[in-house]
Amino acid sequence: MAEYEVQFVERQDRRARFVVRPVTPAFANGLRRAMIADVPTFSIDTVRVIENSSVMFDEQIGLRLGLIPLTTPVGEFEQGEEVTLSLDVQGPSREDPLETETAYSGDLVSSDGMVQPADKNIPIIDLKEEQRLEVEADAVLDVGREHAKHQGGVAVGYRHLQRVSVVGETGEFEDEEPQILRGVIEEQAAEHAVEIDGYEPKNGTLVPTDAFGNDLTERYPGKELEVHDVEDAFVFDVETDGSMTADDLVLAAAASIEDRAETLKQMIQL
Repeated sequence: MAEYEVQFVERQDRRARFVVRPVTPAFANGLRRAMIADVPTFSIDTVRVIENSSVMFDEQIGLRLGLIPLTTPVGEFEQGEEVTLSLDVQGPSREDPLETETAYSGDLVSSDGMVQPADKNIPIIDLKEEQRLEVEADAVLDVGREHAKHQGGVAVGYRHLQRVSVVGETGEFEDEEPQILRGVIEEQAAEHAVEIDGYEPKNGTLVPTDAFGNDLTERYPGKELEVHDVEDAFVFDVETDGSMTADDLVLAAAASIEDRAETLKQMIQL
């Protein structure tokens, strides 16, 4: 597989922003699609209702349970494997009929410690006096192209990296209008050093545009600029549902592309 340069602009457990180069638009889009459709995650698929005396139909309970993200350790399970979870929550007693007991995602008990609700405080239903909800559910490992509830990447996008160069000073009597840009810029210094509010742009510095309100005139007041796309560099914004980290999602997506490419190569050689 070809070697790529990856530079992180933001890196958290569930969210990451990074630049990849050199890649083609086709590869960038393939990676985006793989993160959405090809990385398997666990999601509740079948629900067995033992008791439901709440105001909500069984089907509605099943829909809500299916939308709860479950932690999915990469490489520990095969696609199609199942894990059982159970839920048993009782409403308040008759002593105070105005009270309610909320069933949360954290009340789900899993048969496998590696597969748990990614967030413990997702409300499922409010149970009133003497109401009870007891269910068993089977979570299956599957991919996003089969059902959207298996999409570990809830917000995945990319755009060209844009390079900003300082080419001179704006005219003395020119009105400086906002120059809005969104994403990430790569600063390119002028031929002669230009200091801006005590800061001198250096070649290759990556700066998220929200750091200066997405307005280039705020970062480069009084400067004449040139902005153009860096052809082989793309900025990815990735956010997961908590089923796995952003790092794991990206690596698993890249691995799926490599596996499919290897399979195609072997089929062609037959």
